[in-house]
Amino acid sequence: MSTNLKYVVITPARNEAQFIELTLKAVTTQTVLPLKWVIVSDGSTDGTDDIVKRYAAEHSWIELVRMPERQARNFAGKVLAFNAGYAQVQHLKYQVIASLDADITLPHRHFEYLLGKLEEDQRLGLVGTPFQDGPNSVYDYRFVNIEHVSGACQVFRRECFEQIGGYRPLQSGGIDYHAVISARMKGWKTRTFTDMLCVHHREMGTAQHGVLASRFKYGVKDYAFGNHPLWEISRTLYQFTRRPLFVGGLALFCGYAWSACMRSQRTVTKEMMQFTRREQILRLKRFVARHQVLC
Repeated sequence: MSTNLKYVVITPARNEAQFIELTLKAVTTQTVLPLKWVIVSDGSTDGTDDIVKRYAAEHSWIELVRMPERQARNFAGKVLAFNAGYAQVQHLKYQVIASLDADITLPHRHFEYLLGKLEEDQRLGLVGTPFQDGPNSVYDYRFVNIEHVSGACQVFRRECFEQIGGYRPLQSGGIDYHAVISARMKGWKTRTFTDMLCVHHREMGTAQHGVLASRFKYGVKDYAFGNHPLWEISRTLYQFTRRPLFVGGLALFCGYAWSACMRSQRTVTKEMMQFTRREQILRLKRFVARHQVLC
């Protein structure tokens, strides 16, 4: 498959020496190489910079940007790092921009495949593929919204990314989710294509916390984004089937319930919350209707 689209990649990396070479090998062996790949070392102290420098010396399109060390590790900091990389590509002529985590392994045709999807459908603003997450298997897309695109690797049409104003620095997390919802609210289609798979070597959300604490934080985030209670119950039941069995789902629901009891502040606007809840109820109705037909 040939493509006329040019793309750039930005990777925030904070102490990713354990996995970043896997990502470097995956991107440098892509069938369609990026115009530019900016890796932003967000105050790394573990040798991440040295690994990136070795590859940058061999590939002129790889650039390392170093940010000063900071004590706090949060999602807002990740956005600041991304924006530092974003500033380095503003002068380039590209049509697609990808945000890629520093602990991802991709198939050799990954970007070629997704660029082809963007060329086929001009209404697509954001695309991605599923990932295998730590010890867990791939999400079962009978139960997970196929319109969501994981933050592990989000590939935006440039026009879409600029229309949503890029990533929003939310300290509580969910920056990728906010971007996906914002794109759909602007009228763009978002889609995960399931016939290709990448591998996320660190389980999502565990860079700062353990697995159960991470699930609790996800519940807090779900409330902050205004998830409908029925959707959260369904999400909890699904998480019961994933490691750690049962207790992971329980931790998720406890995070949501705790935030509801504390009347925690919402992260998003009322309009985004209403948009999200309409989508969630519609998906639940479709899910129930499919299973009634099967029964």
